[in-house]
Amino acid sequence: MLSFKPLFLFFLLLTPLCTSIDTIALNQLLKDGDTLVSKDRKFELGFFRPDNSSSSTYVGIWYADQPQKTVVWVANRDNPVNDSSGVLAINRYGNLVLSAAGNISIWSTNVSVDVQTRSTFVAQLLDSGNLVLFQENKSESFIWESIDYPTDTLLPGMKIGFNWKTGLEWKLTSWNSKNDPGTGGYSMRMVYNSTATPLFVLFKGLSKYWRSDPGPWPNFVSNDEEMYSYFTPSENGSVARAVLSDYGLYQHLKWSDADDQWEETFAVPKYRCDKYGQCGANSICSPDNVNLFECECLPGYEPKSVNDWNQRNGSDGCVSMRIGGLKCGNGDGFVTVQRVKDPDASNAQLVKSMSAKECEQACLNNCSCTAYMSIEWEGRIDCMTWYDDLMDILVHTELGRDLYVRVDKIELAKHTNKSKGFLRSGGLAIPIVSVLLALVLIIVFACRRHNKKSKTKDYVEVDELEETGRHPELQYFDLSTILAATDNFSPVNKLGQGGFGTVYKGQLPNDQIIAVKRLSKTSGQGVEEFKNEVALIARLQHRNLVKLLGCCIEGEERILVLEHLPNKSLDYFLFDHRRRSLLDWDKRFEIINGVARGILYLHQDSRVRIIHRDLKTSNILLDAEMNPKISDFGMARIFHGDQLQDETNRIVGTYGYMSPEYAVFGRFSTKSDVFSFGIILVEIVSSKKNNGLYQEDHSMNLIGHVWQLWREDRALEIVDSSLESYQSEEVVRCIQVGLLCVQEDPEDRPTMAAVVFMLSGEASPPVPKQPAFVFRKSPCSNTDPSVSKESCSINDLTITKYQAR
Repeated sequence: MLSFKPLFLFFLLLTPLCTSIDTIALNQLLKDGDTLVSKDRKFELGFFRPDNSSSSTYVGIWYADQPQKTVVWVANRDNPVNDSSGVLAINRYGNLVLSAAGNISIWSTNVSVDVQTRSTFVAQLLDSGNLVLFQENKSESFIWESIDYPTDTLLPGMKIGFNWKTGLEWKLTSWNSKNDPGTGGYSMRMVYNSTATPLFVLFKGLSKYWRSDPGPWPNFVSNDEEMYSYFTPSENGSVARAVLSDYGLYQHLKWSDADDQWEETFAVPKYRCDKYGQCGANSICSPDNVNLFECECLPGYEPKSVNDWNQRNGSDGCVSMRIGGLKCGNGDGFVTVQRVKDPDASNAQLVKSMSAKECEQACLNNCSCTAYMSIEWEGRIDCMTWYDDLMDILVHTELGRDLYVRVDKIELAKHTNKSKGFLRSGGLAIPIVSVLLALVLIIVFACRRHNKKSKTKDYVEVDELEETGRHPELQYFDLSTILAATDNFSPVNKLGQGGFGTVYKGQLPNDQIIAVKRLSKTSGQGVEEFKNEVALIARLQHRNLVKLLGCCIEGEERILVLEHLPNKSLDYFLFDHRRRSLLDWDKRFEIINGVARGILYLHQDSRVRIIHRDLKTSNILLDAEMNPKISDFGMARIFHGDQLQDETNRIVGTYGYMSPEYAVFGRFSTKSDVFSFGIILVEIVSSKKNNGLYQEDHSMNLIGHVWQLWREDRALEIVDSSLESYQSEEVVRCIQVGLLCVQEDPEDRPTMAAVVFMLSGEASPPVPKQPAFVFRKSPCSNTDPSVSKESCSINDLTITKYQAR
């Protein structure tokens, strides 16, 4: 019989040790399959293959103990090992070296070290994600560290900028593709010269692709040895990183333990106007331009190509209207263009400590000066003057600075005359502030008095609406006004009906046409949902969202007053065999992009993150020019702070547009809306409803049918037969993006920022996985006893009943 002690030792030998190694010392080898793990198991270093089907092997660092391998640094990114023979070790010269079969050197730290000290050299992986090399007796002084050579990722504390002493430049460079960590075509760098303020520039190859606002930044350091800005997470303690994607998107990402995925907190460039020089020289790019063409010429300039401008292509920019150039000192002056991003400072000069008046005079005295700007920088007022063309100007409603553009006396007179009413500077209307402010104050005061007089305990009080996001511009209508406008809710004025009530067309006494949404007394939407919709729509300002004009709350009546969109909803055209031909491909593609931008605004760019939860073609309304606007926010939810996902026992929305995790488990997130958008996109391409049957055995819905055609390389067969012409490449890209959006796992679905990029053609969509709900099974089917008949939506109306889990 074995004694206890030998038996214990026997099992101890069979049990793998739980301790992790975070260092490589001289004469130690790290082979393919081995890893280093940092002290507190935050990061891991080892060999990896981005594509499991490939033999290309790299040494990299990734987050430890995460369900997915997120690589943050790659050593041999441009020189992979082509088999499993790779070995990482410290050589006799004190360098960390990666070699392959035949002792072929693949990569090295390549630093000069003093080997005469007879000290042992050590490489260690720190909990910061930094791989460092040092002499054992000088562990506080690093010979080399990986954070000095970033690849596509910044970890907290990592820098972008310059080390003047060592000659190092800290910059990011994208991967070639998702499965190729080689140096890609995009780079993020700090750009600085002595005549301008520093800024970040995203390059595509050698060309500028995006440009930040100039500093100062909160994490900016500048001294005799270094100039840099370092990455800091928005929330202390959160696991966060910044990454430059292979398609040119710079993102700040935060890890969600609850959702086991990365959540985007910031991204650029997001809009067409963000792209460098989108409108060419001497122009302004305005993402919320009411004319839907984002480009406008600066004062004193006109389109270089009128034909291109009419075709909504402003890349050639604008040229001066001055014949023979500006005649210096001949009555010329400046027109103010309010709140814009500084023009590119490549052809600018910065003079420190100069007042605005002195700056104006300095520019006026130099005939080559085209514009100037007074800049507050490090507690002083500086003067920036531009010469030659003005590039990359973007409207900033909140953060921008005033730009003073030089014009001749004729142009100056035009703008002086306009200032009697509205001064237009480069297409930006500048109202006479004092008059309008007085009017606004009068209206707000009157509205508040009216509501205080009409309050009863049954009403939603003004203060309650203010707490939920009430805007002072919101009007409050008497019920008598609404009744008169709609002819007592006449059936003749009925525009449509949804799950929560009926929408009527109305006309106010000033002849303004409105849409009146009357909450049904028997609907599932109560006071909370109504307050929710009012609060949400009132704070949302985007050209692809329906605008709220006001509301009415009297007794049991709860009414929304919205802008009237004359062309009804998208489904009105798509699913009618006669009307669908009115939507050619160009218009459909505009609608797709408009809806995508609207959802992106909700998810990322509005003051709060908003999940719509009921996106469908009937909730996409069309204005007079057939431009899309997202409507019906009764079921929307606000996410606060770090919240990435929520769960509910009350399933609301429309079957056919619901994501699987929401329909089955009640979980919703931004990826739920992405799923719904994917359905809408495919419906727009095909003019077919997702809930239809598209196989002989009636087993497959639209998404399943599209997926089958996609796999057989026959995707274009789904395109609406009424489309006489279209760009095949553009349509296929839309179908591919749609399939990416409806993948079963929310983690696999792209963000709306990525969707917008892919639709624009700026990024190549990856290969989609099989979508959810490929095989059609009605939620009201008798084969599913867990769902009651009365819980199901009929005729695509919104679901409002509770159902068992």
